[in-house]
Amino acid sequence: MAENYDLVIVGGGTGGYVAAIRAAQNGWRTAIVEREKLGGTCLHRGCIPSKALLRSAEVLRTANGAAEFGVRTEAVSLDFEAVQKRKQSVVDTLYQGVQGLMKKGKIDIYYGIGRILGPSIFSPTPGTVSVELPEGENEMLIGSNVLIATGSSPRPLPGLAFDGTHVLSSDNALSLEALPSSIIIIGGGVIGIEWTSMLVDFGVSVTVVEYGERILPNEDEDISAEMMRQLEKRGVTFHLNARFDSESVNKQENGVTALAEVNGEPLSLEAEKLLVSVGRVANIEGMGLENTDIVVKNGCIAVNEWYQTKESHIYAIGDCIGGMQLAHVASHEGLLAVAHMTRDFHEPLDYATVPSCIYSFPESSSVGFTEAQAKEAGHSVKVGKFPFQAIGKALVQGEAEGFVKLIADSDNDDLLGVHIIGAHATDLISEAALAKVVDAAHFEIAETIHPHPTLSEIIGEAALAVDRRAIHM
Repeated sequence: MAENYDLVIVGGGTGGYVAAIRAAQNGWRTAIVEREKLGGTCLHRGCIPSKALLRSAEVLRTANGAAEFGVRTEAVSLDFEAVQKRKQSVVDTLYQGVQGLMKKGKIDIYYGIGRILGPSIFSPTPGTVSVELPEGENEMLIGSNVLIATGSSPRPLPGLAFDGTHVLSSDNALSLEALPSSIIIIGGGVIGIEWTSMLVDFGVSVTVVEYGERILPNEDEDISAEMMRQLEKRGVTFHLNARFDSESVNKQENGVTALAEVNGEPLSLEAEKLLVSVGRVANIEGMGLENTDIVVKNGCIAVNEWYQTKESHIYAIGDCIGGMQLAHVASHEGLLAVAHMTRDFHEPLDYATVPSCIYSFPESSSVGFTEAQAKEAGHSVKVGKFPFQAIGKALVQGEAEGFVKLIADSDNDDLLGVHIIGAHATDLISEAALAKVVDAAHFEIAETIHPHPTLSEIIGEAALAVDRRAIHM
């Protein structure tokens, strides 16, 4: 049996279901093929559950520091089983919401494994999606347009498979029933640093092993240095310029041992658990891409600026195309792809306007160029930097560490990048992102009245600092 649709989406994660909603709003008959649960990695194994755990870590940290605010607490302790139950409750609530949105949009959901077929009796062009249903039957979905939104999975180290017991992926870590006493985290990128922050707050002894010269290699160097400084102050051990020997991992009943080389010197490592956080790999295997002219480059689906593949009626978005592997990016890419399908033309996405966030403590966020990237791109730069220590609301909240760094072009005053580390950085970045979208100059941010006392004042002060005109420093 074959069903005809205006749009068939393979993958019901954030990018896929947002695209489905927009297509349905345009009156298109739309279907989603999902092999597990709607919401995908972000809802079930990424953004939401990890941030729920980070929130519990924040509450514990606040409770332990309550005496600083004149609040006396007795016998503060962590109930990790309750932490996990709360996390799952948040996920379940949002999952019900996504299911409700699908019903509202009259979007058909097929739970099973989707594979793209070549030209066949169903269609003269590639793109019919064969869905292997759980009961073993197959359903054929013929879409005038197809959108691939299959996401990504944690990347294992060569020769070291995830076992869920000793060697963990971030997916495995979310399902821990009890906290380990100690953990080695391989990789100091965003995911690794979020887990580092969370676990050290939960009382776990954390060691981070990073291949590069610094943690958070994609962030501004000043941000990386400040993040490492604050995490070290809380007890985290870092080994940079490290070559981890995955073949040396020895699993024992009570933990793991391994070897690494740091700046040419041997290092023995020992912990109860090993968490590997070295990036993610696109989920494109076994889905029939070989039946089409779709090009795969560096393990990801190649697309143009409108997310079309080599097959013009087949689009792809999100982690499976590489680039900025962020849920909000996948959603926006999905909206733009549907707009292109429906001839509702927009401007292509300018990735320089996309904010990125790290939900550790301290939080960090950024938009646009780092200082090094701006110089590499040929800009003559001027920099404004302002500390939270000089912001009244930060002192009131007891979170006065960190800063805002604003980078502008010294020739034309264009705003090139904004980087924040400190209290509520992930909320504050939206002002900077809007400034990038509307092409505001740094002095226009400075002239914007920021209410007092608020944390947002630091954005205005950093903008003033670009021209050495900050008021409170």
